[in-house]
Amino acid sequence: MEYTTLGDTGMEVSRICLGCMSFGSPEWRPWVLDEEESRPIIERAIELGVNFFDTANMYSKGESERVLGNVLAEYDRDEHVVATKGFFQMDDGNPNSGGLSRKAIEQELDNSLERLRMDTVDLYQTHRWDYDTPVDETLAALTDAVRRGKARYIGTSSQWAHQFADALRTSEREGYERFVTMQNHYNLVYREEEREMLPLCQKEGVGVIPWSPLARGYLTRPHEDIDATARGEAEESMYEHPYRSGGGAEVNERVQELAAEKDVEMAQIALSWLFHKDWVDAPIVGTTSVEHLEQAVEALDIDLSDSDIEYLEEPYEPVPVSGHE
Repeated sequence: MEYTTLGDTGMEVSRICLGCMSFGSPEWRPWVLDEEESRPIIERAIELGVNFFDTANMYSKGESERVLGNVLAEYDRDEHVVATKGFFQMDDGNPNSGGLSRKAIEQELDNSLERLRMDTVDLYQTHRWDYDTPVDETLAALTDAVRRGKARYIGTSSQWAHQFADALRTSEREGYERFVTMQNHYNLVYREEEREMLPLCQKEGVGVIPWSPLARGYLTRPHEDIDATARGEAEESMYEHPYRSGGGAEVNERVQELAAEKDVEMAQIALSWLFHKDWVDAPIVGTTSVEHLEQAVEALDIDLSDSDIEYLEEPYEPVPVSGHE
């Protein structure tokens, strides 16, 4: 395993972050694994040197946090970096179970910590931008959470670059804790983040931990067979991800070609491309298979030349922004 510092925090994390959306309850999504099925994957990740885990309160309505917490409770807590998120409404009957007001943050962070069986989470992230709550209130509440020892760092996720810049300047002006990470939508067939967000993160020393590095499965198999996975097909449609638009099909074909040339899997080429990007710290890799997890770790050893990277990137065309909702 390779390790890197997470942005400017000085905290060391594995170059692969294990995404835990696939763990929890199949009642929430049919492709989700229950605790018994999830445990071998989390344990194998630890064996392989993965020390960075990302979940969220909304994944399986809290069951993902519970599963992760139950497994990690059997290990040394100090060895792992655990991240979770809040924003989406957890209880349909309680409007204050979602959003980024002080009330929502304080109660939902406490609920997450209870499910995780932890006193402190290493990274607490806002899952999306809250248009109904001033960013000053959100940052003040998150700052209090850090000072009370409930979170070590704060981060955020997909939003417009001007919103993120506003949040960073507000922290600087008011003396609030600063967002140290950006969890954004970024992969070979969705590169709109390269326009503003990624240069901003690089300039500000913010750690980048992209979600959907394999484009919901679109970069794992030939596009003509792309009724790929139950998760990929459903979520590509649900969230209107534009992976097939523009040059997406040709990018997919070039990933196929390069994978065949190097005798590796398509997913490994797509991940290796991200590992070669200086502004990426740790892609968030979600999986329902130990084999696929092992292949993701092996991708760290794949070397892509400058010409390989140029070949993969060349067909890309601008697509509609996706992932902020």
